[in-house]
Amino acid sequence: MGRTRKSKKPRTDSVSESSSSTTSTPAKSNCCSDILFSIDERLSALDARLSLIEVLHKEFQNLRHSLEYSQQQVDSLTAENKSLKVSVDSLTSTLSSVKSQLTAVTTESKAMQETILDLQSRSMRDNMIFSGIPEPSTDDPEKAVKDFMVNQLKLTPQTVEQITFHRVHRLGQKLPTATRPRPIIVKFEHFKQKELIQRQGKQLKGTHFGLNDQFPPEIIRRRKILFPIRKIMITQEEPIMNHT
Repeated sequence: MGRTRKSKKPRTDSVSESSSSTTSTPAKSNCCSDILFSIDERLSALDARLSLIEVLHKEFQNLRHSLEYSQQQVDSLTAENKSLKVSVDSLTSTLSSVKSQLTAVTTESKAMQETILDLQSRSMRDNMIFSGIPEPSTDDPEKAVKDFMVNQLKLTPQTVEQITFHRVHRLGQKLPTATRPRPIIVKFEHFKQKELIQRQGKQLKGTHFGLNDQFPPEIIRRRKILFPIRKIMITQEEPIMNHT
């Protein structure tokens, strides 16, 4: 009895596997390419960021150096400012001391001036100025004064002979163009003799002659300032005296 031969089936599985393998290879390749591209992009971005960080780091370092330099300048200026403040304080103290010394010197100077002025006034206490006495070419001031005492002040020759002087002279330099006689200054030896002449001054009322005490220029200046005030005060006192 003969055996029946089995027919062969087509090898479809093998073909299918081969086809599947061929199809999957390009897909895997594309996937790897995408991954590599993505990695490359990320690396490029990272490089850019690293470059930016490096630039920023350099700028930060420069800024830091600049700030350190600025701080050094500030510290230097602060030290200079402190030094200047110390100098200013020292100068202020010195100036204050100088002002105090100047005030003291000024006060002392004024006191000395007043002392000198007082001494000048005392030295002129016995002096009297005669004005209006004619001045001839051959002038004898002492004789002219004694004649004046007899003729104008109405003193007796005997009284005049008892009056003594320390000095008698004309004031200032004689000028050829002068139309008025120079005043005569007399320094009496005794103050009571001067007082006698002052009392006789009433005899000169209505004449061009004059009798005056001699004062330093500063006293004359002050008297000119005070005289109008004194005149006003006297004028104001008169109605009160009349009322009482």
